[in-house]
Amino acid sequence: MAAEAEAAREARAKVIAAEGEQKASRALREASEVIGDSPAALQLRYLQVIFNYFTL
Repeated sequence: MAAEAEAAREARAKVIAAEGEQKASRALREASEVIGDSPAALQLRYLQVIFNYFTL
């Protein structure tokens, strides 16, 4: 019975992880669309990355 419960927990953890990956993929796609539509957005993102790198 304990093994079944453990297997069920592991299966649920895999489903949760997959859902998170799916949400992250959608967010990345949306971000790429915004950046692709606006060269200024790309420049701002670049500056943000540089700023974050040097302020660690």
